[in-house]
Amino acid sequence: MFLPTTIKEVRARGWEQLDVILFSGDAYIDHPAFGAAVIGRLLEAEGYRVAIVPQPNWRDDLRDFTKLGAPRLFFGVSAGSMDSMVNHYTANIRLRSNDAYTPGGKAGFRPDYAVTVYTRIVKRLFPHVPVVVGGIEASLRRLTHYDYWNDSLKPSVLAESGADLLIYGMGERVVQQVARALRNGYNAKLLRKLRQVAFMAGKDYVERLDPAKTIRLHSYEECARDKRAFGENFTIIETQSNLMEPTATLVEAVGDRYVVVTPPNTTLTTEELDHSFDLPYERAPHPRYNGKGDIPAWEMIKHSVNIHRGCFGGCSFCTISAHQGKFINSRSERSILDEVQRIASMPGFRGYLSDVGAPSANMYRMGGRDKELCRRCRRPSCLHPKMCPNLDNDHRPLLALYEKIRAVKGIKKAFVGSGIRYDLFDDSPYLATVVKHHTSGRLKVAPEHTEDAVLKLMRKPPFALFEQLNADFQHICRREGLPYQLIPYFISSHPGCTERDMRSLSAKVLGKLHFNLEQVQDLTPTPMTLSSVMFYTGENPYIHEKVYVARSQEEKRRQKAYFFDERPAGKADIPGKKNGSKKESRPKGRQSQTDSAKSGQTMRPTPGMRCKNR
Repeated sequence: MFLPTTIKEVRARGWEQLDVILFSGDAYIDHPAFGAAVIGRLLEAEGYRVAIVPQPNWRDDLRDFTKLGAPRLFFGVSAGSMDSMVNHYTANIRLRSNDAYTPGGKAGFRPDYAVTVYTRIVKRLFPHVPVVVGGIEASLRRLTHYDYWNDSLKPSVLAESGADLLIYGMGERVVQQVARALRNGYNAKLLRKLRQVAFMAGKDYVERLDPAKTIRLHSYEECARDKRAFGENFTIIETQSNLMEPTATLVEAVGDRYVVVTPPNTTLTTEELDHSFDLPYERAPHPRYNGKGDIPAWEMIKHSVNIHRGCFGGCSFCTISAHQGKFINSRSERSILDEVQRIASMPGFRGYLSDVGAPSANMYRMGGRDKELCRRCRRPSCLHPKMCPNLDNDHRPLLALYEKIRAVKGIKKAFVGSGIRYDLFDDSPYLATVVKHHTSGRLKVAPEHTEDAVLKLMRKPPFALFEQLNADFQHICRREGLPYQLIPYFISSHPGCTERDMRSLSAKVLGKLHFNLEQVQDLTPTPMTLSSVMFYTGENPYIHEKVYVARSQEEKRRQKAYFFDERPAGKADIPGKKNGSKKESRPKGRQSQTDSAKSGQTMRPTPGMRCKNR
């Protein structure tokens, strides 16, 4: 049975009032890959009466916001599985023509800055009911952040939306604690004691905090005046987010109030993660969408299995570690195999798992050998500038899992569709196993660039490692008689990348290695990433070294042209020298009508998506 979405469905369950009502920018798909379904099912398992209002209409008489009445505990608000601005706009700030999270891929079913728009409406209609926001958009906008689409700093989404509480990161454990705290009525004291939440507070509250466990960030106003102050804030936020056992509360002034961010929880246990994935999902879109067209995001993942969360790669442009955490949280073999068996029994399943993966496909059960060293570690990446000697990168647990999946009745082939980290291989037989048993014809990897200076700023390994991978891949394919392709992904216009760097990339990838790149990605600076901070400030905030940034759309176009060996006329741009091109117009206002995400524009999710990454 699906969670109810209408008053008719609520009444069919015999309920007079709901405990929690969830608003989501996505269509309702009852599956563990979609946040609203996960949160709803978790609360349902605790005995709460939960309903979901997917993609509420924010432009009419607002009946979608009132049709279920007021919940007993709280409203939950999320933009969906992507930041709404990443969902709506391309890297050159053009409206996308469709939305992968909407039936038929249709555009226009969610607003820009969805968390803020939804929350303001709910607070206006139900001023006395608590509103709790979460998901990727709220999580990565919890403090002052650079907004690429308005080319300016924006304050915390709490300050703009008026939400009572924000849950950041993966919220399973926290949302259950929030529900318990609100069971007997709104109690701000109980909520503020929780970990992994953020809220607005007054001066009196902040002054009572323990100075030894509090870090005062530069205020929003200071950051708006001084880019370096914003960069300094980021280094603190990223460092604290990557600690194994953080204890500090972050405080950031906005006007005469303060955003207070409590330290994150420790990583979910395997048992907790299994519980989340084992809930009784229908594993399908809600019947309300029958006859309205396929939902592209669902079609992409319906026969896939997520085996872990988190990523210790620490790539500068990626939001995974900021949202899911640096430390790997792996499901048990039992939970994974149970899900594989459920997929195998689904109507229409033809024996092919589209992906056995995760943010990075081959980090299953990996982590530090000496946990005490991990507790003291402050590195954002376990792989850059080189692999940590304390990292246990043993692929044997993953290879054993693959073997058991291959043995499940009804499974003809289990593909690895997620990107793999080839800087983890060492002498493991992992590559040969994946090529032979788990490749659909194309193996995806992400060198991202060829030039050392750019790779260093990206926190990616040297290109020579990719060249070795390519040689090994070709050797395996020849040995096994497999006509497979290696698909490398590259990024243009990353901070530090000049047109000269792109010319060199083109020569190495298209010329020397003879790759034919069909689909590529221009950088979109997304909130709470090092890349976005460098893009905005023009320097590396950790060392205050100046960084060249291709800012204009013409500069970005010229860089991207090298992927296709379309050599721009004239000389390459000189770093730091403006080319005089006009700036692309940006979306105006906070509630502008928008188009939605173009399905299939790139072969990997745009940074800001919650699911699979490099």
